Amino acid sequence: MFSEISLEILFAVLVMLIGTSAFFSSSETSLLSLNRYRLRHMIKHHHQGAIRAGKLLERPDRLIGLILLGNNFVNILASAIATVIAIRLLGDSGVMVATVLLTIVILLFAEVAPKTFAALKPETLAFPATLLLGPLLKIFYPLVWVINAISNFLLRPFGISDVDSVGHSLSHDELRSIVNDAGSRITRRYQSMLLGILDLEKATVEEVMVPRNEIIGIDLDSDWNEIQRQLIESQHTRLPVYRGEIDNMVGFVHLRNYLALSRKQEVTREMLMGIIHDTYYIPEATPLSTQLHNFQKQKHRIALVVDEYGDIQGLVALDDILEEIVGEFTTDPSNSTPDLLIQDDGTYMIDGGISVRELNRHLKWHLPTSGPKTLNGLIVEYLESIPDEGTSLLLHGHPLEIVRSSSSSVKLVKVDPAAKRTMADKPATVV
Repeated sequence: MFSEISLEILFAVLVMLIGTSAFFSSSETSLLSLNRYRLRHMIKHHHQGAIRAGKLLERPDRLIGLILLGNNFVNILASAIATVIAIRLLGDSGVMVATVLLTIVILLFAEVAPKTFAALKPETLAFPATLLLGPLLKIFYPLVWVINAISNFLLRPFGISDVDSVGHSLSHDELRSIVNDAGSRITRRYQSMLLGILDLEKATVEEVMVPRNEIIGIDLDSDWNEIQRQLIESQHTRLPVYRGEIDNMVGFVHLRNYLALSRKQEVTREMLMGIIHDTYYIPEATPLSTQLHNFQKQKHRIALVVDEYGDIQGLVALDDILEEIVGEFTTDPSNSTPDLLIQDDGTYMIDGGISVRELNRHLKWHLPTSGPKTLNGLIVEYLESIPDEGTSLLLHGHPLEIVRSSSSSVKLVKVDPAAKRTMADKPATVV
């Protein structure tokens, strides 16, 4: 068949076949290397190349069948032509030479080089390649269908079906990896906010609530003048109202309603009772993501947190959950909060009641959040007792000094970031 064809033409055909093999190899790698999420974004913006690529990738088994069919055909034909050329030039001994040389040429110029380039620049090659692969798939569809049918039949005993080609949804950790790997494409602030949204599923309202002993409210059994003073001077827009003790909760009063009422007339205790809203209770184990949705659904902005026995454990507001996403609403150049103050010498004075999550956020620490929710709880759990003032310990690599404590809890802790962490490999050590 090839005996009447000149060597020049055979060489030209051989070069063309190697180029065609490189096209099929690079097309396969580039199309399968496309970022599926970027591809969907480009499809939504009507990018024609992305639309064509998306249609081909809907059934990757057919795409791979077409590419392998074409690639194997041109490689086998190239091998036959190379053999003919070698025999003409070198005789029968040229068969082995042709085999070795063609293997090297195809490996370098039709496999490694084009596939490497395709993996690095998938969109550059994939979108133009679809202009040819689309029509080829239509032309050779019957043959591709037969090949895929046989292939799927052989794979069926292993529990693999062509329906497995449909993309699966991403897990929580996979989404975190995508956000972390975005690098400079997402600003650090937005990256932090996205990670905060993902972390809402891991945290519960118990971790961000204001503890019971720190709830500021109005005791209806108090003197009326004292109640009015609290209403006027309060820094909060909503205050819980109770009788005698916080367990006897009556509801919440919105200061906006009180001020609007006080502008019209002298407010009495009975009138105050008329503007109190019902209490909204939530379980302490409620995930923050769920509670954020519930706040929106129930049209509430504040709730009391109760344990399994129905006892009030704390208070959580919508702002507390939003701060887990966007960070603190109030900023301080010194990066201090009421629970964490930076001293002139660079040390920190930390309230023992500060939440572990807040401490991690402000100091970029990685204290465990699965156990106690406060620094005091973390210290007491490890020491198994209330430490005396002056006690020093190394907690998860961070040197702490108990500055003030009571018979029931740690009140104030000093942290020196410059102190040596000679025992940082241990989770906690009393010094």
